[in-house]
Amino acid sequence: MRILITGINYSPELTGIGKYTGEMAEWLSANGYEVRVITAPPYYPAWKISGNYSGWRYKKELDGEIAVYRCPLWVPKQPSGVTRLIHLASFAITSLPLIIANALFWKPDIIFVTEPPLSCAPGVLFSSWISRSKSWLHIQDFEVDAAFELEIIKNPLLARIIKYLEEMLLSRFDVLSTISEKMLERLSNKTDKLKKTILFQNWADTSSIIPGTHNVPLKKEIGIKENSIVLLYSGNMGKKQGLEQLVEAAETLEGNDDIVFVLCGDGAVKKDLQKMTSNMANVIIMGLQPKERLGELMNMADIHLLPQKAGAEDLVMPSKLTSMLSSGRPVIATTSKDTQIARVLDGCGLIVEPGNIAELVKNIKILTVDKDLRQKMGQNARKFAENHLDKEKILKKIFLSE
Repeated sequence: MRILITGINYSPELTGIGKYTGEMAEWLSANGYEVRVITAPPYYPAWKISGNYSGWRYKKELDGEIAVYRCPLWVPKQPSGVTRLIHLASFAITSLPLIIANALFWKPDIIFVTEPPLSCAPGVLFSSWISRSKSWLHIQDFEVDAAFELEIIKNPLLARIIKYLEEMLLSRFDVLSTISEKMLERLSNKTDKLKKTILFQNWADTSSIIPGTHNVPLKKEIGIKENSIVLLYSGNMGKKQGLEQLVEAAETLEGNDDIVFVLCGDGAVKKDLQKMTSNMANVIIMGLQPKERLGELMNMADIHLLPQKAGAEDLVMPSKLTSMLSSGRPVIATTSKDTQIARVLDGCGLIVEPGNIAELVKNIKILTVDKDLRQKMGQNARKFAENHLDKEKILKKIFLSE
């Protein structure tokens, strides 16, 4: 069977959607599918095109048996609401000729597109129509809802037009999938004209991220004392993460010499975070670690931190959560009680309403003091990852039962 995958993010991006799309493509290829990928050059989460890639030309490469086509992409230096829309539209435009050409001449059985960007959906629907392929939209982020709820789009007339167009596009796909039960509920509430919806969760890397000792070499390399309690955030440093909440908590806890906050990653607000924490001895900001050191990074943590802004919690299901759970460490998340994140963390961590810094500090103190509670919640987290987020089980259920 042939499957054409298109989306703006792909390997070798280390975090977010690109990581999962890349691993899915590799798994499909290893399990007998003929796979082609139409994507952009790697740029996330640094918002800068990396390595030897160019944002101005097409490029074809081979990843094992997978043919990967890289399309030109405009990447803004300072992503904002408007520049993000232009950025996403640039990929939708440059990828369209390749999607149509592959649909006409390669004749895939399935054309699989990941949202964001939803702007690729019209081209995929047209291409699937001319090639008689099955069309499949996989929603990692509800970008339209996020634009409304984070007030990127405020004009009421524009909002009605966009919602109408979104409903029309969704109703035309043969298959729609998304990554959590709450997101699936949101999807089903958008329109009653959907053909088929399925739960397609992101998975945990339980084979390479295995619970181990906290005394990892990385901890010594970055100057953390052996007995310090490490609170780790690792991932995209963007506006919707609400990372300023962690800075405020760290300010409150500056007198606790045994507690260290490590913020690891890259993104639009990294420079702001560096300025905010430049005189704070209990905060370390570091860059993304290579894939081969991810397990070591996760094991450095005593407690994982998962901040989210209010209103964004069920628009996305943070991909970083799977690695946190796999590491066998407890998680403190800023999220409301009725969200999917809260459901997952029941018994595996503690939750705080977004913006409630006093409660966040209180929960940090609870887990830093109570080693037994940390251990119990960490064991529960690992069990959850093994029982519910196993990569092989998820991908076999989705594709081998199709």
